[in-house]
Amino acid sequence: MSELTLFLIRIAFLAVLWIFVLSAIGVVRSDMFGARVSDGTAATSPRAAKKSKKQPKPAKPRRGAPTHVLVVEGRSQGERADLSKAPILIGRGADAAIVLDDDYVSTRHARIAASGDQWFVEDLGSTNGTYIGSVRINQPTAIAIGTRVRIGKTILELRK
Repeated sequence: MSELTLFLIRIAFLAVLWIFVLSAIGVVRSDMFGARVSDGTAATSPRAAKKSKKQPKPAKPRRGAPTHVLVVEGRSQGERADLSKAPILIGRGADAAIVLDDDYVSTRHARIAASGDQWFVEDLGSTNGTYIGSVRINQPTAIAIGTRVRIGKTILELRK
């Protein structure tokens, strides 16, 4: 091989190496500091400001329907979030409704939301996954009262 060919191969290898290093730094940065979320306080027009002040009253939960999510095992045991503020974001980030201090939990790990009368848990592309029992979920999955959802070393349940 000529010297020019070897030189070009070395340059291409260095370029690929730097792309890998920069992408790894980006992943670590987003995992440590989380995604930027706007607070939504700035209204674009006076009409939008009036509409944002009028919020509908939350519907009363049906009899027998779950009212909150409770951490039953793990470092954050006893922490809870009301389902009236659904969807519930779960993770290590400051914007999460349930903040879990667990090394196996991503910044934005999972979400619990309602669709009609049914509640669903959804993994948000976390590294270590979200489990119902011993089964890892990869799509929104229906949960009922008392269903144990494991995120990292933490276990959550829907409660009345």
